[in-house]
Amino acid sequence: MGEVARLTRAGRLAEATGLIQRLLRGEDAAASPPPNSPDPTVLEGEFERLDPAPHEPASHEPAHRSDAPGRGPATGSSKTGLPRTGLPRTGLGQTLRGLAARLRPAGLQGGRHAGPPAEPLPDGASFTAASYTGPAGTRAYKLYVPANRGDGLRPLVVMLHGCTQSPDDFAAGTRMNALAERHGVFVAYPEQPATANAQRCWNWFKPEDQRRGHGEPDLLAGITRRIMRDHPVDPDRVYIAGLSAGGAAAAIMGAAYPDLYAAVGVHSGLPAGAAHDLPSALAAMRQGSRALPDTPRTDRRPPTIIFHGDRDTVVHPQNGDRVAAQAIAAASGLGTEVQHGEAPGRRAYSRTLHTDPAGRTLCEQWTIHGAGHAWAGGSPAGSYTDPQGPDATMEMMRFFLDHRLSAAAD
Repeated sequence: MGEVARLTRAGRLAEATGLIQRLLRGEDAAASPPPNSPDPTVLEGEFERLDPAPHEPASHEPAHRSDAPGRGPATGSSKTGLPRTGLPRTGLGQTLRGLAARLRPAGLQGGRHAGPPAEPLPDGASFTAASYTGPAGTRAYKLYVPANRGDGLRPLVVMLHGCTQSPDDFAAGTRMNALAERHGVFVAYPEQPATANAQRCWNWFKPEDQRRGHGEPDLLAGITRRIMRDHPVDPDRVYIAGLSAGGAAAAIMGAAYPDLYAAVGVHSGLPAGAAHDLPSALAAMRQGSRALPDTPRTDRRPPTIIFHGDRDTVVHPQNGDRVAAQAIAAASGLGTEVQHGEAPGRRAYSRTLHTDPAGRTLCEQWTIHGAGHAWAGGSPAGSYTDPQGPDATMEMMRFFLDHRLSAAAD
């Protein structure tokens, strides 16, 4: 087991997974890993059969769950983590469950999704694949071009998927394309490949992927600018949003490129600068960011809309509070209003508005009561969605279209 811990600390996650599998089968630790090994999610079920956890609280997660750099336990639980001093003195199953939680570099949570069938497009609309290459590498993306785009410049929303997801899956789960068609909005879905992260998570916890002009931020900004160059996009109305690891990446993009994005959406994510490596990422996810992270100094923070479930056991709900605090850190004289609501057949929520003296909402924070780690109000056609939640897609679009980049300079 010490070798498993050593491999995990070294970031050799696939090797650690294979070693756990061989230990479970009673094989020699040096044996070659078998082909088609299951991922840590599959192993977790095996751990439950080996050492079922007694008195485990009932899950409040929806059927479709999402991701981030590690599966965090419910507050106060030690079931899925290892203390810094070494392996816990527990049964084999519980110990391996904890190790499996550490094998998720950006929060694999739930099984793989086969991917939804493509929905028919309106006449004149398109949803096509492209790629962008810059100094930091290459990323593929898909772009939705609405049929309802008129003759003038149109808004653009950049959507960053969560771990294990794809652009098609994320588009289906959020229903963003259908709403974009209604408002005549372009929507881009950059894709994180397995070559960059084994679980296709955006690497929000790596210092090289948190800075303007470097790594993944440079690639995402490059995709945004390429679309702005090639299509009639209004530079005053460009927005970015994401789920979980994608939400954390969206927060980074807002901090690094306040001159590019007019507003930001962070769903079940973390604030920019919340971690600097895998251990600090796991800690931030499990416990929440204990202090406001350091981020690039700027006179402007893009207005931010935040969604987070208060039963999220993957990314601690306190992270939503930290995203909000970061969004208003540079502002003064803000008014705060808290609203409560519950649509028929949907979850209750608290909505906190932070408004400047001119009446502009700089931060809108939704806390969804009883919700776990999933896109609120999403479609079961995609993975990691909670159809019972308030409609995050609709509310994000409303918030985005209320903000223009030029208005922030007034």
